[in-house]
Amino acid sequence: MNFTDAHQNFLDYLEVIKNKSPRTVEQYDRHLRKFWEYLEDKNLDSFEFNIENINLDLADWFRTYVHKTAKKILSIKTANAYMITLRSFLKFLEKKWFTTLSATAIDLIKADQRQVEFLTTEELERLFQTADPSTIIWSRDLAIMECIYSTGLRISELTWLDKKDINLKRREFAVRGKGRKVRSVYLTKHAAWLIENYLEKRTDNLWPLFIRHNIKIADIENFENENVRLSRFFITWMIKKYAVKAFILKNISAHTLRHSFATTLLNAWADLRAIQEMLWHASITTTQVYTHVTNPKLREIHNKFMK
Repeated sequence: MNFTDAHQNFLDYLEVIKNKSPRTVEQYDRHLRKFWEYLEDKNLDSFEFNIENINLDLADWFRTYVHKTAKKILSIKTANAYMITLRSFLKFLEKKWFTTLSATAIDLIKADQRQVEFLTTEELERLFQTADPSTIIWSRDLAIMECIYSTGLRISELTWLDKKDINLKRREFAVRGKGRKVRSVYLTKHAAWLIENYLEKRTDNLWPLFIRHNIKIADIENFENENVRLSRFFITWMIKKYAVKAFILKNISAHTLRHSFATTLLNAWADLRAIQEMLWHASITTTQVYTHVTNPKLREIHNKFMK
């Protein structure tokens, strides 16, 4: 089979059989298009190149090609993402009984243990105090920040929330996260109150839980729901803006509030498995990256009981 046909079959498999999200399929497609570009650079026609000719040298040279053609220096995580896509593609081919390079032959670059940025209790207080809930925009922004911090939501999960999805009386809602899996999410009383306060200020009938407010009230009903839904980039920019106002020197994002949610729970001695479930981590090893914050408390316990 030629590479072009195998590429399309792989994308169909991801979408139909594996039920991957459109965003995940798009990423795999983009990475394999880079491999197609690499074949063309080596004067290999992707419509004629047989996937059985993929070998380890070709894979290693592709890794080099990705680095050399990048517009900026690639992080280890990004570089590995291309090779993970290639490995998934090869596993698919193996599943279909094609003879080609084994996915296990491709090694990933060993990365240092990931360090997470989180906010202290004092920094969180300063961040939340920068917003004035008297206006609808500030009410929205404060509700967004508290919602992420009190639930550990990923920013992509928050942007797709609609008003009908959330039960403010029960202070819980279901969210579809990575892998299209559904999990329950719980709000604090304060976060629920902030969301309710924000919604009471709105006079529109639009679906999204959080919307743009840089449009005239008289024109708002003329907009489609997806035209007013906030983007991931806007929310990240918004949180950075408030961090600057709060004189927080850390380079924070929406994910920083998710990290802060996890570290707050760990400092309160919440069970690591429970935190894994709330963050929806596939592996406990991903959650364990947060355990560094408990080190001071471990020393206190050791000093108390080991005389």
